[in-house]
Amino acid sequence: TEVIQLLLKDSIQGAIINRKLTQEELKMFESKKRFPEMVRIAIDGVAFIVHPSSLDTSLTTDQIKAVMSGKAKTWKEIGGKTKGNINVVIDNKASCNARFIREEFLQNAPIPENFFATEKNEDVIEYVSSHPEAIGVISVSWLSDREDATAKAIRGKVKTVGVINDKNKYQSKMARGPYQAYIYDQSYPYRRDVYAIRTGLKETVGTGFVSFLAGEKGQLIIHKMGMVAAKSPVRTIKIKQ
Repeated sequence: TEVIQLLLKDSIQGAIINRKLTQEELKMFESKKRFPEMVRIAIDGVAFIVHPSSLDTSLTTDQIKAVMSGKAKTWKEIGGKTKGNINVVIDNKASCNARFIREEFLQNAPIPENFFATEKNEDVIEYVSSHPEAIGVISVSWLSDREDATAKAIRGKVKTVGVINDKNKYQSKMARGPYQAYIYDQSYPYRRDVYAIRTGLKETVGTGFVSFLAGEKGQLIIHKMGMVAAKSPVRTIKIKQ
């Protein structure tokens, strides 16, 4: 939310966010004789994390919907093995994760009362790692870079929740974790596009950076970081039994 406001005020002329600009926002730019460029550079996922001791590491889409909509407030209500109330932790009420929950599960209604907002993703991870009854909501990109020291440390503190989606064409009863392959083939259901947005003049550093991100080298860097590049290098392997 803050990033969008800065763009509209012309305090910044470039941003990377998890959505396109709305028609209303585009009209505001046009009134200033600005014509933003929006380039899809990656596909991100929303990951649900739990305490390392949790036995509830596989949930169905219906169970997740019940929790994220506020209808289920205890683990018992969704048939979980964890005891106590469910404390849902998000990074910030104005973040893209909070917006995702409102759009995906709440039809843009307010966040439920049993949700707890911190200031940043690191706080979500720390809270979940010390509260066995909690479930956290973070971006997949915090977990997916296999070589990043921060991502390695995070994976040692929490577990990710695999999602069973009966709408999957193949192996609908198998839980899919928030991993690159499952985000790419869309069998992991909680995905969102990432856009690089430029609002400044052409032939500037911002334009060059957006072009780099969308180009071959930029896409390879995004892929290596563990996110799904918009132009992913794909290798198909056929296994014969």
